[in-house]
Formats: sequence, C-alpha cells, structure tokens
Amino acid sequence: MNETPSAAWMVIQQDQRITETVERIRPRLRNFIRKRVADAADAEDILQDVFYEFVEAYRLMKPIEYATGWLFQVARNRITDLFRRRKPVSSTNEPAIASEEGEALQLEDLLPSPGAGPEALYARSVLLDELDEAIEELPEEQREVFVAHEMDGRSFKEISAATGVSVNTLLSRKHYAVLYLRQRLESIYREFQEK
Repeated sequence: MNETPSAAWMVIQQDQRITETVERIRPRLRNFIRKRVADAADAEDILQDVFYEFVEAYRLMKPIEYATGWLFQVARNRITDLFRRRKPVSSTNEPAIASEEGEALQLEDLLPSPGAGPEALYARSVLLDELDEAIEELPEEQREVFVAHEMDGRSFKEISAATGVSVNTLLSRKHYAVLYLRQRLESIYREFQEK
C-alpha cells in the first residue's frame, strides 16, 4: 500500500491550514492595520494583500515558521509602502523637520530604511509602534485631524467640509498634536540616532 498522500490530499490539507491561520489571525491583523491606516478601504486592501502574499508563499512551499510574525511584518511593509506612495505635503504653519540642506523631511525619511538590515528593521518597528501609541494618547479631536491630514493626505479644507469644524480650529488641533508627538517621541528618536 502506498503511504505517501496523494497530491490532491496534500492540497486539501494545505488549504485547511491556510484557512485556519487566516481565520485565527484576521481580527488581530485587521486591528493592527486599522490603527496605522485611517482609511478603511486602504486598510482592507492591505489586509487582502497580506493574505494573498501568505497564500502565495505557502503554495510555493516557502517555509514560514512563524506565520503570525510573518503576517505582521508583511503588513508593516505594506503600510510603509502606502505612506511612501502618498507622502502628503504639510500645509500648516508648523515648521516641518528639515534636513541639513533645509529640505522638509517626511515621516518615512526619519525612519530607518527597512532594507538596511535586521537592526534597522527592529528600530523601525519600535519607532512605528511608539508613534502608534503616541497617536492613540492624543485627545480624540487632535488625533482625528492629525491622522486625516498626515496619514490620509486630506487637506484642511476637505476635513473642514466633512466635519463642519473651521480650518483655523483644525490647524490649532493639529499644531497641539504635533507638539505633543514631538515631545513624546523625542527621547526614543534620539536614543536610536545615537546608536
């Protein structure tokens, strides 16, 4: 009697493992992405991309020892890709952080490159997690305008039209959010800069 399972049986087992993993991790991964991506459609696209990559990797028999960690890392990478594509231009009176050449720096410019090795990837992950926590600590009104403007790339005029709040009030809320975030993240940023 042949003890090796048939190819069809192996595919069925593989599909079952993929389905179990996706169903188990989906709620946590969706929450993780939604905390970092304010637009629900973008967050859902990222979630689907992550699961698509997972299925493709599994189908190609690439070993994924820690599926949860792998999925969250792919999600971080997709979120970073989304922010790279957008790179919103800040239109507040708040001075942007500038490079030595005087050019305005975006969040992505301040983070270690994901391709710079494991230490940079770790530092990037820690900084993004700290930023996420700091944003969550903001008062709701400040958080909403900060996320809408900086992460969704919406103009203050658009936000004002959607919320009914004046542009000046939105500018003020964002100003206070930026001041808080700078203060809150300064020590950890300096710590990684010194390494």
